[in-house]
Amino acid sequence: MDIMGKMRRTHYSNQILPELAGQALVVAGSIAKSRDLGGLLFADLRDTTGVIQLAFGDGTAPELFEKATQLRAEDVVMAAGTLRRRESPNPALPTGEVELFVDDLRVLSKSEVPPFEIRDDLNVNDELRLRYRYLDLRREELHNAIVFRSRLAACVRNYYLSQHFVEVETPMLIKSTPEGARDYLVPSRVQPEHFYALPQSPQLYKQILMLSGFDRYFQIARCFRDEDLRADRQPEFTQIDMEMAFVDEIDVQTANEGLIVAIFEQMLNIRLQVPFARMPYTEAMDRFGSDKPDTRFGLELCDVSEALRQTEFGVFAGALAAGGSVRLINAKGLAQVLSRKEIDRLTGTAKTYGAKGLAFLRLTADSESSSYEKFLTDAEKQAIRAAAGAEVGDVLLLVADADDVVFAALGALRLEIAKKNGLIPENTYNFLWVTDFPLFEHDVESGRYVAKHHPFTMPKEEDIDKIETDPAACRAKAYDMVVNGVELGGGSIRINDPELQARMFKALGFSDARARENFGFLMDAYRYGAPPHGGLAFGFDRMVALLLGKESIRDVIAFPKVQNASEPMSGAPDTVEQKQLEELHIRSMPPQKA
Repeated sequence: MDIMGKMRRTHYSNQILPELAGQALVVAGSIAKSRDLGGLLFADLRDTTGVIQLAFGDGTAPELFEKATQLRAEDVVMAAGTLRRRESPNPALPTGEVELFVDDLRVLSKSEVPPFEIRDDLNVNDELRLRYRYLDLRREELHNAIVFRSRLAACVRNYYLSQHFVEVETPMLIKSTPEGARDYLVPSRVQPEHFYALPQSPQLYKQILMLSGFDRYFQIARCFRDEDLRADRQPEFTQIDMEMAFVDEIDVQTANEGLIVAIFEQMLNIRLQVPFARMPYTEAMDRFGSDKPDTRFGLELCDVSEALRQTEFGVFAGALAAGGSVRLINAKGLAQVLSRKEIDRLTGTAKTYGAKGLAFLRLTADSESSSYEKFLTDAEKQAIRAAAGAEVGDVLLLVADADDVVFAALGALRLEIAKKNGLIPENTYNFLWVTDFPLFEHDVESGRYVAKHHPFTMPKEEDIDKIETDPAACRAKAYDMVVNGVELGGGSIRINDPELQARMFKALGFSDARARENFGFLMDAYRYGAPPHGGLAFGFDRMVALLLGKESIRDVIAFPKVQNASEPMSGAPDTVEQKQLEELHIRSMPPQKA
C-alpha cells in the first residue's frame, strides 16, 4: 500500500524562506506539538533540519480539520499546502515568519504516548534516554550534534584529500598483539581455536602503507578497546588516523595544524594562529603537573624542594629523602574564598590522587594561619614565601611526595580551584604541542619498562645510546596536541631501522621469538626498505565534544555504550544460541563465584 500516494516532499524546513510565500509546498516529518484554538489549529512539524508551523482554520475542509484535531506528538505526517506569512511571527524559529496553510494531510504513522517529552530542557535520567535512544535522538540538541559530527567528518576528509593524502580502509579483523589495553577477540569458524582481534588502532597497517609506497594516508577509523569506561572513553570509538613518509616531527605537526585551522574556521568561524606553541613534557609537568596542561590560566606549580633540603620537618624531609619533591601552587588573592573548610575539602581531593595530605599557608589582612610553618626555620619559611611570591590575600597549597603523586594532586587542584572560582576565560582556545615524551615508563606491576606510547616510536637521536643502559632517560620523538587541558591527538615519528627496532623490542623484554610471533610481518617488511615516517591520531569523538562544549562523548555518539559496556536500547551484549557456539568450537563457562 502506497500510503504517500503521489505526494512527495518538495522542501525541508531549512529551505523554507519568507520569499517563498504564496508557493505550494510539501513537507514531511513528525509532529512536535499541536495547539487547538477552537476554529484554528496549529501544529509544529519537525524534520531533520528544523521546524515549520502547519496551520488549519478558515478555508480548511471540515474533514481535513477533523483529521488535524487527531494529531498527536510524534505522529509521522506529510502535508501539502500554500506558504503564507504568519500573523504573529516567532523570532525564535528560523521559519518563524511563515507557516504552511495545509490543504492535504497524510498521517503516515501514529505514535503512542512517548515515555518522555521530546525537548531539550527536559530533566530525564540517562538510563531512560538511552533505553529509548531513537526518541532521544529526535531532540534538537542531540540531533544537531550528530549532524555536526557528519559535517566535521566531511571537513576532515576534504582537508586531507586537498593535501594529497589517500584514504585507505584497514582491516577490522586483525592479529592480536597483546600489548596495552585488552583486545576484543573474534573467534574464527573456519580455523578452530584461532581468534581475530578488533583493532585498537590501525597502527601497524598504516606503517605498512608507508612501506608500500603510499606517502600520505588517512582514515576515519573505528577502533576497539576492552577497558573500563569514563566520560571520554567508549569500548568502540572513532579516531582520525594519519601517517606521512619522508617527514620529521615538525612536518607532521604542521600538516595537522592546518587541519585544525580548517576545522575551526569552517565549523566555528574562528581563526586560529599558527604555529601552535610547543612545550617539552618535563616543562609541562613542572609547571602544570600534567602532560595535557590547560594554559588558559595561571596557578602554576612552584618547586620549593631546594629551599627545604636541610629541613627537619619529617613530612617534607621524608619525601625529599625518598627522591620526591615538595611543590606548591599559590592561589593568588583567593584567601577570602579558600576558607579553612574549603581547604579541608581540597585536602580530600589531593588524597584521591594519592597525596598523604595537603599543607597550607593562608594570608589574610587580619591574620595568618598555616599547617606547616611552625615546623620550619625562619629561613625556610621566608624561602618558600619568596619562591611563591606570597602576598596578603594569597593561599599556598603544598604537597610533599613522590613526583608522580605531587604532579597528579597539584595538577588536579589547580583545575578544581580555577573552575570553581571563575579563573578560566570562556570562548578561548589555547593550543600547544607537548613534545619530547619519555620513551619508556616503569610498570610497577610487571617490574619492567614498557613503551610510553608503543614499541615503534623513534627515540631522540641523542638518547639512542641510552636504550639499554638508562631507559628512564630516553626521550621519544613523540608529540601530543593539547587544547584547554584536553589531549586532542597524539603521535610520533616511527622507527624505520630494523636493527634499532630489534633493540627496542629487547629493551621492552621481548624475546626474539615473541617479537617475531607478534610483529614478524612488520619486521619482514622493514627488510625491503622503509622511509622515515610518522603520524598522529585524533580522538574524533573527543574532538566533536570539544567543539560543541559537551562534557561527555556520549552526547555526540548516536548509540553509545554505558558504564558496563552495554548498549541499553538493543540489549547488547547478549547470550547466543548453543548452535552458534558449537559452530565456533566454543564452550561458554559461567564466571566462578569468589
